Amino acid sequence: MELTEIASISGKGGLYKILKPGKSGVVLESMDTAKNKIVAGATHRVSVLNEISIYTTTKEGTVSLAEVLQKINQQFGADLGVDGNSDGKELQAFMKSVLPEFDVQRVYVSDIKKLVKWYDILLKEAPEVLKKEEAKA
Repeated sequence: MELTEIASISGKGGLYKILKPGKSGVVLESMDTAKNKIVAGATHRVSVLNEISIYTTTKEGTVSLAEVLQKINQQFGADLGVDGNSDGKELQAFMKSVLPEFDVQRVYVSDIKKLVKWYDILLKEAPEVLKKEEAKA
């Protein structure tokens, strides 16, 4: 599986595997144990993970989610030391250790919580996406 095959739906927690496009939208399957299927139509805001970036203070201005996920995996593996319910200061400290140049003004604590939750899901359901770059290097 690759990040191009995984999506997030605004307003719904968790991640979804993209199954196939349908007549009225895209057919998605939740990546949790329930494996619920949903058709995301024009009213849903679907974001494919490979298109998501995190704001930085560098000249480029952003870094890809894939790169951040791989850095987290290299530094922490399965034990992040934080979770989606951690204190905001802890989450920001975690983010700073992974990506020191992240933009504190534009990357909210809620974004970091989402990142941590997504990482946990990917670690369980699609660990291969966290190691893609290592295999190529």
